[in-house]
Amino acid sequence: MELDPLLLSRLQFAFVVSFHAIFPVFTIGLASYIAVLNGLFYKTENPAWDRLALFWTKVFAVVFGMGVVSGIVMSFQFGTNWSNFSQAAANFLGPMLSYEVVTAFFLEAAFLGVLLFGRGKVPQGVHLLAAIMVAVGTFISSFWILSANSWMQTPAGVELVDGSFRVTDWGAAIFNPSFPWRFAHMVMASFLTGGFVVAGVSAWYLLIGRDPDANRRALSMCLWLLLVLAPAQAVIGDFHGLNTLEHQPAKVAAMEGNWETRGNVPMLIAAWPDQETQGNRFEIGIPNLASLILTHRADGEVPGLADTPRDEQPEVWLVFWAFRVMVGLGVAMIAVVLAGLWLRRGGRLYRHRGYLQVLRGMSVTPFVAVLAGWIVTETGRAPWLVYGMMSHAEGVTPSLTGGMALFTLIGYVAVYAVVFASGVYYLTRVVRQGMLPEDEEDHGEVHRPMRPLSAAHASFEHDAAPTWRK
Repeated sequence: MELDPLLLSRLQFAFVVSFHAIFPVFTIGLASYIAVLNGLFYKTENPAWDRLALFWTKVFAVVFGMGVVSGIVMSFQFGTNWSNFSQAAANFLGPMLSYEVVTAFFLEAAFLGVLLFGRGKVPQGVHLLAAIMVAVGTFISSFWILSANSWMQTPAGVELVDGSFRVTDWGAAIFNPSFPWRFAHMVMASFLTGGFVVAGVSAWYLLIGRDPDANRRALSMCLWLLLVLAPAQAVIGDFHGLNTLEHQPAKVAAMEGNWETRGNVPMLIAAWPDQETQGNRFEIGIPNLASLILTHRADGEVPGLADTPRDEQPEVWLVFWAFRVMVGLGVAMIAVVLAGLWLRRGGRLYRHRGYLQVLRGMSVTPFVAVLAGWIVTETGRAPWLVYGMMSHAEGVTPSLTGGMALFTLIGYVAVYAVVFASGVYYLTRVVRQGMLPEDEEDHGEVHRPMRPLSAAHASFEHDAAPTWRK
């Protein structure tokens, strides 16, 4: 059997990007949360905020490290698997990635050291500044990366001359048509991810009676935030969908499982798209709702995939079902935070064990939703690398063989499995350890301190002790 280097290269990049994406989407939201915690401690000097800031900074350090390690490989793949694309898009993507390093990575690296190692060694205001700068750095980094990705979705400000993209308008290229909504959608997803993870861990601590004062504060903060952000994400997603309808109608047609351009299009709850017959084998839907959402008219016309040549159609079943996973989890998030509001009014929020267990389970759903969203975004763009201008087949490395692509794919899977297993192991230890000194005060239990995970962890244990002790 002949191995297809194009298919394997796409699978390899999809694997690496998917693995890497779950870390930045968490650290962006978590960095802002840590900055808020440090700010609250700076203002109130309440040790509960300090304990929370210390604990989540440990988690941030591990996840940030995993994100850096997993992200290094992506840049190499542009040269090894997509050399034609790298050469063609170098005039735009080269500066964009350089801006990300110069403006964001250096900022994060400099202040992350102060955040991790400066506790008790620098003035409290400087430590707070470091936390804020790390949070700002994550936003700057996501700005450049999402701008570059959005340009590949909705290219602007360039012209293709002799196989190379030449920038004619940097402002139009950076702030391309889909970038504002894509950036807002991703930042909101990062806050939702951080919020649900913190809420889930806090709920688990409340279930086992660990540091109830600090974890009630953490849970309450997160649920108030999520109560605003979860519905807001749905609104932003709607605007993002309208933008996609304008610039990438084939992707929207795949998301909706709609084959013929028509009005009164139902929103399909479930269907089985059949690309061979250019139709759906069965459908369960709500009449007219897709037209209403996409055009704001019940009889509004929605584009069909039949208008797109078959060789330019994305893999419809994958886009269709990934979109439903993302939307379904988003609806579940809204339902959970509304249930929290109802329990809060009844005074049962921190005592309802069933709800706390649900929050534990919900801590993983934002990651699944983000991955599903990226599948919709990237698979829905196929077969284009730069939408409407360069295809995957045109961008792949000409000399790449299927065997070479398979070998590197297996290597990445093996290495990333080790990285993921190690990261989860250390994160589990950090979470299980929690805030031990407060536990000892609350329950009179004697806990043997764990072996420090790193020099940073050792610094945390040493420097935070005076703050915890009474």
